Amino acid sequence: MLITRASEYAILSLIMISKSDSPIDSETLSRDLSISKSFLAKILQALAKNEILRSYKGVNGGFTLAKKPSQINMLKVMSCVEGKTPAVFDCSSSTSDCPSDKANICTLWPFLNKLQGKIDTFLAALTLADILEED
Repeated sequence: MLITRASEYAILSLIMISKSDSPIDSETLSRDLSISKSFLAKILQALAKNEILRSYKGVNGGFTLAKKPSQINMLKVMSCVEGKTPAVFDCSSSTSDCPSDKANICTLWPFLNKLQGKIDTFLAALTLADILEED
């Protein structure tokens, strides 16, 4: 599935963080978004590890954006919280990696591969700034 809960929560967290003038802690995000604190912590850590968020420790600690919203694309966000490039279908990008070993007779693979490419291109071009404008 393309947009999992992890991707959804990552994007919602980025929206909240981008609208704040000071760092937001995971406790506040968890409460305001009604997300499990432990699940959210893993998401925020992945975003910080991939330099999408900046993490601050201490009493006034929390998270801020590490980049401008226009520099944060959704393909990168989703890939870092999912641990892989988000895919719409179980088909792989290569016929040699086909999970069913039937790529050589599959008539859908070329279509699904093109569709996945278009989705990847769209997500790479879609930034947090674009989402904030629609907000």
